Amino acid sequence: MQFVQGRRVDPVDDLLATMRIEESRYVRMAARAPWGIAFRSRQVARLVLITTGSCWLTGAALREPLRLTADDCVLVRAGTGFALQDEPGRPLADCEGDVRFGGDGELTELVSARFSFDAVAADALFGLLPPLFRLRLDTVAGELLRGTFDLIARESAAAGLGSGFVTSRLSDVLFVQAVRACCADVGGGTVGWVAALRDPRLAGAVRALHADLAHPWTVRSLAQVAGMSRSAFAALFKERTGDTPLSYLAAWRTYRAKALLRETSLSVQEIAVRVGHPTGTALSRAFLRREGVSPTTWRATRTR
Repeated sequence: MQFVQGRRVDPVDDLLATMRIEESRYVRMAARAPWGIAFRSRQVARLVLITTGSCWLTGAALREPLRLTADDCVLVRAGTGFALQDEPGRPLADCEGDVRFGGDGELTELVSARFSFDAVAADALFGLLPPLFRLRLDTVAGELLRGTFDLIARESAAAGLGSGFVTSRLSDVLFVQAVRACCADVGGGTVGWVAALRDPRLAGAVRALHADLAHPWTVRSLAQVAGMSRSAFAALFKERTGDTPLSYLAAWRTYRAKALLRETSLSVQEIAVRVGHPTGTALSRAFLRREGVSPTTWRATRTR
């Protein structure tokens, strides 16, 4: 097992360390039946917590409406539209700002946190998570998540000096906690690095790979970390992640290269060495193969 600064490194650490949350917003809503709220498909992720009452969650990502009650929490992937209603089929109003909806019937209260971020990390993260995920708050990760929701509510109600700044930072923490809770609670049928981390036979090798992407990893050396034969490791890795070990490694090296291209002024050669390619030319070939453009061209289209 390898460590960085005394801490295990895994894909979630890798992503969150380089993910830039560009904007976060926390909204409280109160709705009385009859009501319906549409959360349009935009490039923002959302985290919704029902605090009082109940409602129905609908959307193209669901086979049928999902009933939500107090303390139910849903993480929604960026680009996924959905709606909340006291009964399915209600007319929908757009969700914007601190708002009140509906008539004079049964009360439902909820909070919604939304997050926008750069696509570099978002693509790697949300590509392996479901469009809509119902989080359990009766776990350790869920209790921490609920605690942060409570802190945000208190900070918003107090409206003290710098309250907006504090709320924004707490919302960032909220997102990280939600991702952690989601990854801890994904189902056994999940395919990807989340599934690999949940498998004790693969977790050590996956974490070692992420702790040192520059290491000249081979299928054999990764299998040795896992304590398995080369063939058994390769077969299990493919089953759990849907990818081969070396293709998975190449994808993450490209992801890390993109983060360094965006965040630093390092040369392509220097970045190549950091992510495990012997030369800048080797990195350029691999990058072009996966991204369709050279590292230099990709960097020119991104602003720091």
